[in-house]
Amino acid sequence: MPTGEMPLNEMTGGEALARMFLAFHGGPMFGMGGFQLLPFYDAARRLNVDHHLINDERAAVFAADAYAKITGRVGLADATLGPGATNLVTGLVEALNAGTPMVVLVGDSHRGHSWKNMTQESRQIDILRPACKEVIRVEQIERIPELMRRAFRVATSGRPGPVVVDVPEDICHATHGFEPDDFVGDPATESIPAIRCRPDAASTEKAASLLAAAQRPILLAGGGVHLSQAADIVAGFAQALNLPVAHTLTGKGAIACTDPLSAGLFGRYDRIANDLIAEADLVFVVGCKLGEIATKRFTVPPKSARIVHLDLLPEEFGRTTEPELALWGDVGATIDELSKILAPQQAAIQQRQIPYAADVARRMAAWKAGVVDKYTSEEVPISMARLMGELNQRLPADGILVADGGFAAHWSGLLFDTKRPGRGFVPDRGFASIGYGLPGAMGAALAAPGRPVVSLTGDGGFNMMLGELETARRLGLSFTVVVVNNAASGYVKALQHLMYGAGAYHASDLAETNYAKVAEAMGVRGIRVEQPGDLGAALEAGFAGKGPTVIDLVVTRDPAKMLPGVDNRTATIRKGDRIA
Repeated sequence: MPTGEMPLNEMTGGEALARMFLAFHGGPMFGMGGFQLLPFYDAARRLNVDHHLINDERAAVFAADAYAKITGRVGLADATLGPGATNLVTGLVEALNAGTPMVVLVGDSHRGHSWKNMTQESRQIDILRPACKEVIRVEQIERIPELMRRAFRVATSGRPGPVVVDVPEDICHATHGFEPDDFVGDPATESIPAIRCRPDAASTEKAASLLAAAQRPILLAGGGVHLSQAADIVAGFAQALNLPVAHTLTGKGAIACTDPLSAGLFGRYDRIANDLIAEADLVFVVGCKLGEIATKRFTVPPKSARIVHLDLLPEEFGRTTEPELALWGDVGATIDELSKILAPQQAAIQQRQIPYAADVARRMAAWKAGVVDKYTSEEVPISMARLMGELNQRLPADGILVADGGFAAHWSGLLFDTKRPGRGFVPDRGFASIGYGLPGAMGAALAAPGRPVVSLTGDGGFNMMLGELETARRLGLSFTVVVVNNAASGYVKALQHLMYGAGAYHASDLAETNYAKVAEAMGVRGIRVEQPGDLGAALEAGFAGKGPTVIDLVVTRDPAKMLPGVDNRTATIRKGDRIA
């Protein structure tokens, strides 16, 4: 060995993996071990990797997803081969569709015995590949540092997404002499956006001209605003130009819902936004895929609309609506550039648009006045609108609302108000699978210690993830889960009611269950709320308490009252039925 050269450090592949997670300052990490990854688990113990046992691998990815959505940092999870790997699929697709940066470590079979009926062996790479942005298979132990750096780079660049690192048993258990400086991560790829890009100058100039000339422009904000960490930039841009902003479920928080320029949710469920979009002479779509929910099954914006579409993924241009101008770039960088181009005209545009902005604020005020009785409803069973009213009143500006899939996200997306720009609302709308609520609350609590976290989930989604109450209690996490107890798969039952009529229900009813008692049996606080007047105190108790709180909220069993609005795919509503 030459004089002055440091000796090689002999270690297992599992330890090399652990050291690479530390090199990227990763954590928390969620997983459930197996023999294939035991060297990684041993190293995680010795090196103090922020790793936590989960009870279901799907919950591991959901928790990592919520953590990443709030922090912008890479979410981390792991699973053993076979059923551990396949249990990841739903959560991976959520992260893929939502653009969540994630690195997921998966053990695989020993290459020396593969395809000899190894226990739990499957073609897991083939199963996982379409569920993630990239699968990276480690075939040589010495390449672990290089390939882990690639995993973090892919996860955080372009449109972010989940990357699976597949590690065979023999690679994880083998040893190799690594150099001390092998374990270095690129700080830029620890969080999103790792790299910012902007459209070409001519396109940006044209977009600025269109915005400057428009008399009734509207900005439609999607989740890409948050992937760019650009909510403050978008809000400032809108305020500088008196530009109204409507949002998708994932775009909520692009501007505070309480801002006078907020037009609220658009698409299938809206307050005033759909009418404003129909009247607009320019629709500026920002970080939004214009999918089914956001477009009310591809009817919003109207075919005649003039559209400027800004997105980081060019494949989204023209997928559902043809734009007049496509801007390929990062939301924050592009909006910042537009602000600079429009700076000389900003004051004049802002002044000219005062009447338009005032009209938007007037319409929103009228809408709010019209729903006061719903936000304050005294009806029993408790209405979902009353829950949203209590949350709007009691959840502080820095609070976080996590919304499970289906009706939970629709009710809260329509009626919940964020009070400042940023990711204060976390729905799982990449895949809209139910079961996200409880593990999402765990990820949010770890992402934002000290901030109040409330999760809204249905009884069906809560049933899926009950075991994670043990995880949350073990980790000492403080948050509140509101279980909307309607003794049904509520969204499905409501659709059956609307499409086939009263009484035509199948496979949509659940057993009556007291989830407060279930929570207490699992060692956490449980509060059952049956009267609307008790709801506020229950929420305050959850905010103030240590550890998880489960609020079992008894709501209507009437499927005619379960949806927040008329679903555009459904048949007519029967006489006497109502919406929120």
